[in-house]
Amino acid sequence: MSFDLSARLAARRAENLYRQRPLLESPQGPQVVVDGQPLLAFCNNDYLGLANHPQVIEAWRAGASKWGVGGGASHLVIGHSGPHHALEEALADLTGRPRALLFTTGYMANLGAVTALVGQGDTVLQDRLNHASLLDAGLLSGARFNRYLHNDATSLAKRLEKATGNTLVVTDGVFSMDGDIADLPALARETRAKGAWLMVDDAHGFGPLGANGGGVVEHFGLSQDDVPVLVGTLGKAFGTAGAFVAGSEELIESLIQFARPYIYTTSQPPALACATLKSLELLRREHWRREHLKTLIGQFRHGAQQIGLELMDSFTPIQPIMIGDAGRAVRLSQMLRERGLMVTAIRPPTVPAASARLRVTLTAAHSEAQVQLLLNALADCFQQLGAEPSHA
Repeated sequence: MSFDLSARLAARRAENLYRQRPLLESPQGPQVVVDGQPLLAFCNNDYLGLANHPQVIEAWRAGASKWGVGGGASHLVIGHSGPHHALEEALADLTGRPRALLFTTGYMANLGAVTALVGQGDTVLQDRLNHASLLDAGLLSGARFNRYLHNDATSLAKRLEKATGNTLVVTDGVFSMDGDIADLPALARETRAKGAWLMVDDAHGFGPLGANGGGVVEHFGLSQDDVPVLVGTLGKAFGTAGAFVAGSEELIESLIQFARPYIYTTSQPPALACATLKSLELLRREHWRREHLKTLIGQFRHGAQQIGLELMDSFTPIQPIMIGDAGRAVRLSQMLRERGLMVTAIRPPTVPAASARLRVTLTAAHSEAQVQLLLNALADCFQQLGAEPSHA
């Protein structure tokens, strides 16, 4: 018996689902060079425009001069440095929680939190549209795993009735492919009524949402009692890399003891933590970034609706344009690229079948003029595509 990988790859190409990595040849920002072509990009998650900020870069340089460039060991051996500790304290302060714990990636934070909190005999309930890392964590935990209807507290309540053991309810804060936000007050109400815990992965909410950039939990004014486990990533609005879990003293100490993706990996470079401390300072201080981003989102939605595009229910920087057919979505993405704009086509299995879309993401580094360029190009491409035969 042998693996027939070529047949699997051929099938993926035939279904318009084959993926290729674009080669970025410039720093992140609105103006990029990809595969040698200058493009205006609307597809990164650098929501506050901090990934190439001079002060963040300088903080990394200064951190490297003082602390070197490698973590050197796991946090529990000798890899937990001063900058790591300072960043954890700053993240705890941002979230209004006693403690925070750094992870190397968001995927590892989700795997670590879920598998440390539930196992055989327990129950984990997840939104159907949760990020792959959350779904994988639920499956790997060994707990009884079930998914409730998207953002549906009634559906969750029915599943909570059948839950056994310790029960963890898990949801994204902002859903990465739709751009809508979780109805956390309703989910928290149902979860607390059954004595379960709610875990929120707010990877896309930190920075853009909340009066101080504290994300969807701050947006709704919820407490640690409502959301005991709060996860955030640092590679999006923070502009750097890594992730964290914030919560009670007991939660963080439990993760240090039992979260295998935390225990058995080298810490991130201390200089990276120095850079993130600076980006966190800018995120909290420069409110104009969130205000400008909000203006751009309003401009885009108004313009897209005038064109007649099918948008989704989102007031976040994630603004998907629903297409349906994967081949048609890829064609539109290519047409935009021919006009000097980069907007990614998102296709199954990342999204459900027949729900391929263009995923537009806006950042505080974009200008109103650049958003208008995108709208003009979308109007032109959709008009042109309307004259072409559909491949649905």
